[in-house]
Amino acid sequence: MNDNQDKLAQAERLIQLRRDKGLTAEQLAQAMTKAGAKVSRGAISNWERGTNGIVSSKLPILARILGCSEGYLLRGDIKNGGKDETMTADDTIAILQNTDATNRLSLSIQEKTMSSVKETSTPVPSTASIHTTTTGSNAMTSLKKSTKLQNVCYDIRGPLLKTAIKMEAEGQRILKLNIGNPAPFGLSAPHEILRDVAMNLPEAIGYSDSQGIFSARKAVLQYYQSKGLLSAVDVRDVYLGNGVSELIVMTMQALMNDGDEVLIPMPDYPLWTAAANLAGGTAVHYRCNEEDNWHPDIEDIKSKITDKTKGIVVINPNNPTGALYSDDVLKQIIEVAIEHDLVVMADEIYDRVLYDDMVHTPMSTLSDDVLILSYNGLSKSHRIAGFRAGWMMVSGKKQHASDFIEGLDMLASMRLCSNVPGQYAIQTAMGGYQSMKELTSEKGRLYKQREMAVSRLNAIKGICCTMPQGAFYCFPKMDPAVYPIEDDMQFMMELLLEEKVLMVQGTGFNWNAPDHFRVVFLPNLNDLEEAMDRLDRFFAKKRQQFGTA
Repeated sequence: MNDNQDKLAQAERLIQLRRDKGLTAEQLAQAMTKAGAKVSRGAISNWERGTNGIVSSKLPILARILGCSEGYLLRGDIKNGGKDETMTADDTIAILQNTDATNRLSLSIQEKTMSSVKETSTPVPSTASIHTTTTGSNAMTSLKKSTKLQNVCYDIRGPLLKTAIKMEAEGQRILKLNIGNPAPFGLSAPHEILRDVAMNLPEAIGYSDSQGIFSARKAVLQYYQSKGLLSAVDVRDVYLGNGVSELIVMTMQALMNDGDEVLIPMPDYPLWTAAANLAGGTAVHYRCNEEDNWHPDIEDIKSKITDKTKGIVVINPNNPTGALYSDDVLKQIIEVAIEHDLVVMADEIYDRVLYDDMVHTPMSTLSDDVLILSYNGLSKSHRIAGFRAGWMMVSGKKQHASDFIEGLDMLASMRLCSNVPGQYAIQTAMGGYQSMKELTSEKGRLYKQREMAVSRLNAIKGICCTMPQGAFYCFPKMDPAVYPIEDDMQFMMELLLEEKVLMVQGTGFNWNAPDHFRVVFLPNLNDLEEAMDRLDRFFAKKRQQFGTA
């Protein structure tokens, strides 16, 4: 078999073994991590889709937890490799409950490894990490991606999008409800911004200061001053980035040591989890309660803090749920951060995309007693995602963070600077007329699209959806009694293939059950109406198949 066929065969065996053990992908990831082989739920999902081959260094513990031999997982050899290579169901449960089974398993693996080293003088590379192909008389080793990427998952631009692109290349029209990119949906940028960027192009030819041009950083400070943060006076506290995305990755690289933990909401914008894993840390997801309009569960946050926890991420307004958090909830999170000396990372990119006269409160304005990193930009509010104009501001308790800030300075310098033409959009955008208010008012396009999408979704049997107060997403739930789905990505793939509607499954946002999906309501009303008609038809067909019509 070729490499792709090997991965698919491994995937089928892994799925069956996990199900036989009665484990979810999340539980398997937790068991492996606690047993000493750190792995994310996203990595398990990638293995089970055949996107990546199983990492050789994770094999011993994975095989023991699933009760099979390593050879069976890799090649389909004899399933059980002897009593010493398998784990009982009680051992697996014990690991998930944090008992001494973890230590027993780790010691067993170490002893087995040392025994193997003594028995052989020539190490044999695992077929999971080394693949050879023959071209003529020459043997070539396949170039594999770094193992650091095995824990990284970003399904927003994953297998579903790749399939949609292929379908479009074949001439099929896809209705895309998958990504928050305003421009393709006719939501144009303010002309004033385009004009000012064009006028400043001669000044934007060379590199800028590594943190960004002065006028843009000053405009950011003045924005937070207008919100009540009177201590925002030093432009050295502002870092301009190629969108918020680059600044998130920079932050995690500067903050996380191997094994450190960061609290991230569930569901989340998956770049946060991916960036934490890529930096060598561990994303620990705290629950947001759907019954409470997707507000963070403060008690769940407290229960997941350990001596390894470095910070907490707050996405407000939230992607993917569209929730807007109350000041009371934000203050409770800050109190937890103060008590445990955590860095607060406030992703507020949708703070100007609000409905129903709601008001957003920046976390930086609520306390000076904790280090707060505020992330924002123009991609959504001013519809210039391609300009990559984003920023991060450092505020609050900075006295103890000089070394961390030095790390941020170093990383900012290493990338030289962010896109300079895009930086020239910031001053104009922050001080000019805020046209987003028209779009989100009762007569505005985004308001009407939100109302229609949520009402149509709630009219489908077995679907319920809370009303988003910010951003342009909603996160509907599928009743498991009506739609007993085990693989939500495959469910969304069937929707794409059958009805040509592209959306992202809930587990792609690190939700822990296959019962949600995200809807982007950026398309115009006609296209959105057609998409909802297709969803209605698809779910009706599925109810017939499941016998729940």
